[in-house]
Amino acid sequence: MTQNKNIPRIVVVGGGAGGLELVTRLGDKLGRRGRADITLIERGRTHFWKPHLHELAAGTVDLDVHELDYLAQSHWHGFRYRYGEMIGLDRDAKQVLVGPVNDENGDEIVPARRIDYDVLVLAVGSSINDFGTPGVVEHAIALESTQQADRFHRRLVNAFLRAHSQAAPLRPEQLNVAIVGAGATGVELAAELHNATRELVSFSLDNIDPDKHIRLHLIEASPRILPALPERISAAAHRMLEKLDVEVHTNARVAEVLPKAVRLADGNIIAAEMVVWAAGVKAAPFLRNLGVTVNALNQIVVDATLRSRDDPSVFAIGDCAAVEWAAHPGRNVPPRAQAAHQQASYLIKWLPRILAGREPRPWRYRDFGSLVSLGEYTTVGNLMGNFVGGNIWLEGLFARWMYLSLYKMHELALHGFWKTSLSTLGRMIAAQTEPRVKLH
Repeated sequence: MTQNKNIPRIVVVGGGAGGLELVTRLGDKLGRRGRADITLIERGRTHFWKPHLHELAAGTVDLDVHELDYLAQSHWHGFRYRYGEMIGLDRDAKQVLVGPVNDENGDEIVPARRIDYDVLVLAVGSSINDFGTPGVVEHAIALESTQQADRFHRRLVNAFLRAHSQAAPLRPEQLNVAIVGAGATGVELAAELHNATRELVSFSLDNIDPDKHIRLHLIEASPRILPALPERISAAAHRMLEKLDVEVHTNARVAEVLPKAVRLADGNIIAAEMVVWAAGVKAAPFLRNLGVTVNALNQIVVDATLRSRDDPSVFAIGDCAAVEWAAHPGRNVPPRAQAAHQQASYLIKWLPRILAGREPRPWRYRDFGSLVSLGEYTTVGNLMGNFVGGNIWLEGLFARWMYLSLYKMHELALHGFWKTSLSTLGRMIAAQTEPRVKLH
């Protein structure tokens, strides 16, 4: 099926939280009614909510239960899904250049294409920033995709099975995990791994003593963990991690990642069989070659209406967009899921009006606070801004419920009330017949 040139063509590149919400709701609003042609370009076949990647890595979330098929979603919600990766942009012809897709044998699945647009929204997210640190690519695992999270989990399970079956004493680095970067991802992964590793040992891995053999290291170059969040959240999270026997290293810059260790700038060595790199983010390098202004992190510089300052037909949302935070002049809106959600909601409202010739009102980021999960029963954070009319400190089970509600809001945006309710009920029932941690 080809694009309809008689109606506006809206192309969204990237099916993350913001991009998928945008095409789903625009498809329902415009695509189904024949008022616009909505297209999603995405290099993956399935969607998984990125804030859950640490749980996928720990094995406490099953990918098969939570992933969403783009092709099915497009069929149900009135947009087109085009499988492939954006490799360039012809702004004069208003065409997105999409590279070919090959299978594992090198056989072509989808050829290279050019996809026409009237409005282009870039929502390609971000990737890790290794800051040129030697050994990161060779010896560390990032948590950017479901494939990487699943790879880490398989290595984790294999390490425990190996330790259980070997006759020799465990080596100093064996069953040690070093997490570089104590932002939200690193902190949440450390807490989740504490629970998951002990759950693994409970499955008759009798010769592994969790308190003696399992060591989790969280390494942060800044003076405190969660440096982008309020100090009270940082301090509370630090205390809870210490209760979980996570060894927190602050003011510790990593100089090199070794095959089974991390070498710090001060010369100290932290032995670890597995290293996870969760320090820093940057946008995709190809964004520098599109002919629009980007910053040092490859993010597209956009104005208050989320449009590129060089091309009014090109928008950017989410982690790949650099938009000034109106409430904090001189700072950009932080790369959070709530920012991507708000930006998608803004474009859902204003893109039809822009196509009708109206000038949009500026977008303003509303900071509703931050919540950091520290395992199954504990969450810390704050709610603030227009959401509660102030700043409310949250901790414990209620904060955990609020944290879980963020994912439910994402599911509601994609599926609606009834499908979200039924799928949630199905997961709750299935959980009663399955191990709490994935064992393969």
